[in-house]
Amino acid sequence: MRATYIQDAAEWMAGFSFSTKVKVRFSETDMYGHVNNTKVFAYFEYARIEYFKALGFNFTAGSETGNMLVVADIQCDYLKEVFFDEELTIFVKTASIGTSSIDLHYLVKNEKDEVCYTGRGTLVQLSSDTGKGVPLLEEQKKLLLGK
Repeated sequence: MRATYIQDAAEWMAGFSFSTKVKVRFSETDMYGHVNNTKVFAYFEYARIEYFKALGFNFTAGSETGNMLVVADIQCDYLKEVFFDEELTIFVKTASIGTSSIDLHYLVKNEKDEVCYTGRGTLVQLSSDTGKGVPLLEEQKKLLLGK
């Protein structure tokens, strides 16, 4: 793997404990028959939400104070083509937590246990009033750290 966020592939992959599955729909493929590059980000989104729900992460915890968690950046490395009707396992883990940001990593494998995609993304908690970063709640940080 060439991704700069992966130093040691075996160690990086061993750090994932959460996963969810998706089945590739026909509408997610392009004229070449493989998953369109933009659809992978929807898979990441789905897995991210399932990950947060599994952690008990309260998406609305900040809404009482007018805060929102938004994707600030996201990237995907495409390693293997994926086709209609394949079942994918999407792994998600918290890579790091900042004052107002969360860096998540993604690993996507097919039914043959082959790595198809890897990715990373940063979410930032913003004030809906100012659009500026707002510190994550301690409760949020504890959940993300598995405490």
